[in-house]
Amino acid sequence: MTGANSFSVSGYGPERSTLARLFARDSVARRLDWPILLAAIALSVIGAALVYSATRNRTELNQGDPYYFLVRHLLNTGIGFALMVGTVWLGHRTLRTAVPILYGISVFLILLVLTPLGATINGSHAWIVLGGGFSLQPSEFVKITIILGMAMLLAARVDAGDKPYPDHRTVLQALGLAAVPILIVLLMPDLGSVMVMVIIVLGVLLASGASNRWVLGLIGTGAVGAIAVWQLGILDEYQINRFAAFANPELDPAGVGYNTNQARIAIGSGGLFGTGLGKGSQTTGQFVPEQQTDFVFTVAGEELGFIGAGLILVLLGVVLWRACRIARETTELYGTIVAAGIIAWFAFQSFENVGMTLGIMPVAGLPLPFVSYGGSSMFAVWVAVGLLQSIRVQRPMSA
Repeated sequence: MTGANSFSVSGYGPERSTLARLFARDSVARRLDWPILLAAIALSVIGAALVYSATRNRTELNQGDPYYFLVRHLLNTGIGFALMVGTVWLGHRTLRTAVPILYGISVFLILLVLTPLGATINGSHAWIVLGGGFSLQPSEFVKITIILGMAMLLAARVDAGDKPYPDHRTVLQALGLAAVPILIVLLMPDLGSVMVMVIIVLGVLLASGASNRWVLGLIGTGAVGAIAVWQLGILDEYQINRFAAFANPELDPAGVGYNTNQARIAIGSGGLFGTGLGKGSQTTGQFVPEQQTDFVFTVAGEELGFIGAGLILVLLGVVLWRACRIARETTELYGTIVAAGIIAWFAFQSFENVGMTLGIMPVAGLPLPFVSYGGSSMFAVWVAVGLLQSIRVQRPMSA
């Protein structure tokens, strides 16, 4: 029998064959990790709503356009999604060969921040102003190059079958690779990014199978380094004040403790279901500073309530859960290390961001992944999702 019935049953024809190829068992679309992709998209969409609510009345920021930050957040999300697609297309193995170039570019960019081209935004001297209202925070991309660079070194001989685990010399080389950009970022000083990078290094070392002595030694070195940074006066006064306010929440509630006090009031006033999007008194009254970036979770707590804020945490949990599964199922150490570095990055940064709004962590100026407004952060986290997807797509079908 020929004609339409034949086409619909047998699946022949250009339209059907294209669809069949798209969702074939070995196709890229079929092998993508859809839960992590949909969770990241949902977080970005929720973030867009929260950013709009936090900025629609901020005429001193939105240039008189209530949709100014919403449009830019959606644009950043779109660019980030395109970067994810490009990362999957290139593949994490291709990027492995490009690590020296990527590492050199990232170090060059963070060095530029220390020149007159660098700019201070929201108290942090970590930006390069590009003009036209756009700016770049190179430290966000350094997180990716540290993960890729350390993974390349630690997995080289293991994946080649020469060693069952990284030897001490290889671990030392990997730590040296990470130390250079971390020290430069510390000089800015961008303490929040340094904290994330240190956690990434710890996660990478744990996933690589390196001796636990290295991990314990790194923790000890970090503690000594933190004391040295404090004693040598490397931190700016506002950063010292943040830690002081964290240690004593009642310290100067109208000054250094203002942000965290107002954040807790906003979250506490939301109750179970929230006041409704755009109806939060703390948000509309502009009592919480930087609500579209570092303190965006307070908008969720106040206007979406415990249910809405909990949904954000669940979606972040889905991203971390699927990332752990990708790390566990890949057959190459390089892929495992890359996934583990991303897990450490997302987990700590999410905990720190939410924790500082609840008063259980010091204010460190870290955005909430996928949710906070900010181009550099959005681009970086979507590239990370692309790396996770590439690891899953390129794994053997039997895995």
